[in-house]
Amino acid sequence: MSDHLSITPEVADALSAGQGVVALESTLLAHGLPPGRNREVAQRLEHIVRQAGAIPATIAVLDGTPHIGLTEPELDRLCAPDAGFAKLSRRDLAPAYALKRNGATTVASTATLAHQAGIKIFATGGLGGVHLAAPGETSWDVSADLDVLAHTPVTVVCSGVKSILDIAATVEVLETRSVPVVGYGTNHFPGFYLRESAHTVPWRVDTAAEAAAIVHAHGSVPGESGVLLVNPVPEAHELDRDLHDRLLAEGMAMLRQKGIRGKDITPALLAHFHAGSGGASLSANTELVADNARVAAEVAVALAQLR
Repeated sequence: MSDHLSITPEVADALSAGQGVVALESTLLAHGLPPGRNREVAQRLEHIVRQAGAIPATIAVLDGTPHIGLTEPELDRLCAPDAGFAKLSRRDLAPAYALKRNGATTVASTATLAHQAGIKIFATGGLGGVHLAAPGETSWDVSADLDVLAHTPVTVVCSGVKSILDIAATVEVLETRSVPVVGYGTNHFPGFYLRESAHTVPWRVDTAAEAAAIVHAHGSVPGESGVLLVNPVPEAHELDRDLHDRLLAEGMAMLRQKGIRGKDITPALLAHFHAGSGGASLSANTELVADNARVAAEVAVALAQLR
């Protein structure tokens, strides 16, 4: 562990004892959910992890210091309206440290800090990926999540990538970077709001014990990549496919019309989905993250028993 990290006693004790610990990102709370709802979800996710026998470690940067695990007052601060937390990817960590800023961590930075603290399992909503390009064009907009996963030995439990991304290109990049992709109770790569995309997964498991066995064995394989465990959104909360496809087409047209690019694409499309679905997309987002936290905790407990 690095002296630069601030680790709560609960998380530190669990790591020292070899107990299962699950990292949780903070960008979802600071930027992905409305005030009030975000605090409820923060509490719910930590409760789900504890119910499964693991210890939650929500990660964020406070006043330039990376925190592994947040206290109740710190969660209040993170989730407060107009809290002003910057969105920090891995590239943004050093500037945030040096300038004593507050920041919410993305998948890339959460995985980085989890690994630095010695945490093996990380639950999130959706992995970043390759952005969709306009017809006839090639997208060079690729999320840092993919590169970090290829170089960081942390298992990420998520519901695939957001269906607003180029799933085919994302799956290809994961294969190229030798990241094992494992379906949890599914033969298909999930599309975040949708349980299935057109793409299959090379491996499937149906229990936390099987998933933990793969994570454990992956530690003996030369290399430094993590493992991607994809868990579909619960069936009851899957977005209607026709509605999804219509909102996606409208959203892409909106991006081109307004000239929205780069890191502004995902927030704009998510807001469009929320408005156009009458809040159904927000419910799907919340429920899939909750289920991923459950699966991650069960895998973390099983992994601790193996180790």
